[in-house]
Amino acid sequence: MKNRRITEKAVSITAAIGSVLIMVMVIANTYWASKQAISSTNQAVSAVSAFYLESMADRRARTITNLINNNFDYMEKAVSVIDDEQIESQTDLRAAIGRMKRLLSLNRFALVDEDNIVYTQYTTYTGGSRHAFLAEEKLEGKMISTVFIYGSSKELCLAIPIDNKIMGKQFKACFVQIDINDIVDLLAFDDQESTHFALYSTNGGNLSETELGQLIGTQNIIDATKGNVSDDKWEAFRKDFAESKKGTLTFTINGVVDTICYEPVPDTGWELVVMIRESVIQDQIQEISEKSLATNHFQILFLLVVATLFSAVLFYLFRRVANEKLDEEKENSKVFKSMANTDSLTGVRNKHAYMETESLLNSRIREGTIDKLALVACDINGLKYVNDTKGHAAGDLLIQEASALICDVFSHGSVYRTGGDEFVVLLIGKGYDTRGEVIAAFNKQVEENIGKNGVVVSIGYSTLLPTDEQLHDVFERADHMMYDRKKELKSMGAKTREFSEDEP
Repeated sequence: MKNRRITEKAVSITAAIGSVLIMVMVIANTYWASKQAISSTNQAVSAVSAFYLESMADRRARTITNLINNNFDYMEKAVSVIDDEQIESQTDLRAAIGRMKRLLSLNRFALVDEDNIVYTQYTTYTGGSRHAFLAEEKLEGKMISTVFIYGSSKELCLAIPIDNKIMGKQFKACFVQIDINDIVDLLAFDDQESTHFALYSTNGGNLSETELGQLIGTQNIIDATKGNVSDDKWEAFRKDFAESKKGTLTFTINGVVDTICYEPVPDTGWELVVMIRESVIQDQIQEISEKSLATNHFQILFLLVVATLFSAVLFYLFRRVANEKLDEEKENSKVFKSMANTDSLTGVRNKHAYMETESLLNSRIREGTIDKLALVACDINGLKYVNDTKGHAAGDLLIQEASALICDVFSHGSVYRTGGDEFVVLLIGKGYDTRGEVIAAFNKQVEENIGKNGVVVSIGYSTLLPTDEQLHDVFERADHMMYDRKKELKSMGAKTREFSEDEP
């Protein structure tokens, strides 16, 4: 009997101790697993945020590089065209420079002769003291520099050596200057206020004058970050800037984690810096993880089955919220891209989108992977006349009507608004195969609109030839045809830019 009581007691004690140990082990394991899940989640979100930052910085840096390369290509094309023209006076030269600026969208385009005299569309001046690259005895290849003019105004100067004889004078260089504010506008396609960017010189000076978060603002980024990170990290950051290297830096201000990613812009001596605050998805995941941890503490009072079931429910909710946030981030990414590439007035693709498409098509042309491609250059007749006589509201309405006409007729093409009154249509696939009848239908509709006082658009078109090296070769032929068409429509009674008597 005694042995039986001892055995029962032992069993009871063993069961009790075993139950307690199992509960402790379950709770401890659940607690440890929760901590690990929080840590892993934070690491994963930080990695995604860092990847997103690097992608944003790299994309913006490539946009600047593409802009620089396009301007160099356009300068070479402009010099080649001017060299083929019969230029006998400064008036002829200025007119040729003006045409190149308009056709190729070159800002502050100018030529320099062997005496360092600079020729622009409107004037000439001695450029030796105003342009640093002219101090070189002989220009060697392409030159990129940052110039400071009119106080705090900054511009990117692109120059190439040339060897042309015009008006009996030897010309040695040509250059363009791009306002940094225009570059900032080209890059500013994220208006959600969750990401910020700025352009800096290698010494940390803010070139774009755009704010980079609460701590840095528009200050020198090297000075602003000193004291907010460890000395080792700050010194490495300063050295990266001085040597034009890429990297990231994270710091905490008032409990808010900020991360910046810096990417050098090749050949410019610039660093492009992008910053993102602690993301919304990280905040949401952190909140769920903390609730999970508090619930696990409460599980001490419950049985193993209840704890297991509850953990399963939490895991399901966690996965669901994470998937929803991921879908939201993907949707936001699509919205950002659409906003960056859409013209706000007409809803068609904008010049930024055209430049990206042009870069992609240039690659395919060089590789020989595309042969069926047509380009239609469009120009609205009478926009300046409408703006001058009826106001810009009426001008905007004319642009919208012209865009609607172009989109309606060229329904199988990609329509881009590349300037105030200028559109480009790219025809590939079905759009290319039906181009003849569609262009004829468009011209017929425009001619009918002349009598109705409706919208009139002059177009010219061309197809890709085996000898073409880039898309601009196709555009140039289409553009010439478009101006011939404009003259033809004028003779039929259509209003053109020259309609207003006070136009020069």
